[in-house]
Amino acid sequence: MRPDPQLRPLPRLIFASRWLQLPLYLGLILAQAVYVFQFWTELVHLIEAALGDQHALELLVKSIGYKSAAIKDAAGVNVIGYEPIAKLNETILMLVVLGLIDVVMISNLLIMVIVGGYETFVSRMDLDGHPDQPEWLSHVNASVLKVKLATAIIGISSIHLLKTFINADNYTEKTLMWQTLIHVAFLLSAMAIAYTDRLLPAPDKHDAH
Repeated sequence: MRPDPQLRPLPRLIFASRWLQLPLYLGLILAQAVYVFQFWTELVHLIEAALGDQHALELLVKSIGYKSAAIKDAAGVNVIGYEPIAKLNETILMLVVLGLIDVVMISNLLIMVIVGGYETFVSRMDLDGHPDQPEWLSHVNASVLKVKLATAIIGISSIHLLKTFINADNYTEKTLMWQTLIHVAFLLSAMAIAYTDRLLPAPDKHDAH
């Protein structure tokens, strides 16, 4: 085992400043807990709505922004209301499930940022040999983490875009167009990041022992 190098006071202070990121990662852990609570709240409402609870159904409909078929005036021009939603239908179910998947994917993104960021920028976790060590953590660095985050963001954007298309009747053409363009921008950005990462020279592999 190599002895720890002795740093001069100023470099030691600068190097120790990396621990200022620790409260940020602890804050992301709290955000993760909020997402867990949100997930179970939506899931409980979904189960209650499936069992016929009208109040839970109303909460779900409000959270996903779903509207039933529009009721128009005698001229068939102006919308005067929407048909009441009496029970859970396939569209509402699909939108809620996609919302739950969205929460899970964002939670996975948080885990990547927390674990990968802490391992890369703060301190080693010494997880080598641990049965639950993430496969990607063994070769993580700033570039790999950046590409994985970009890929995760594309997945999250895809879920949002799918939710919008399923509920397209409640959105304007302008909204649909901009969401599609934003998703394409995310996709092109991720491809550019991955391509740039491939152009960079591979880092030298040092013996960890």
